[in-house]
Amino acid sequence: MTAPVSVKLLDPRAKLPAYGSADAAGADLYALTDGPVSIAPGETVLIHTGIAVAIPQGYVGLVYARSGLATKQGLAPANKVGVIDADYRGELMVSLHNHSGETRTVECGDRIAQLVIAPYLTAEFTPADELDDTRRGAGGFGSTGNK
Repeated sequence: MTAPVSVKLLDPRAKLPAYGSADAAGADLYALTDGPVSIAPGETVLIHTGIAVAIPQGYVGLVYARSGLATKQGLAPANKVGVIDADYRGELMVSLHNHSGETRTVECGDRIAQLVIAPYLTAEFTPADELDDTRRGAGGFGSTGNK
């Protein structure tokens, strides 16, 4: 299923998000930098993409790590998953965190994250004196077992 999403290029060097394969859920986001950006171990750096998007109403843009970049280089979004609301029209930026023990470098045009567009529900939160019972109940962290 495809749907049009308007993308504004804020810089002539910016690249449109692009899917790496026909069945990819996430479209690659590309770095827009004025030169190499070094990210020291444990450091977080905000990387520009040079694009703004118009997420359709009822959808959300989710910015995830690129598995290869995270696994091989240790670079992943600092907030784990970025949320782009349908009413946001500013530049998409990715706060890349270096989880590795070595300084890493991001170049202009590097694929730095992936964007997934997904539908969501807006909840109507209502107070309740009681909640329905479930098998798990109030069991939290680790309560469903280790295997």
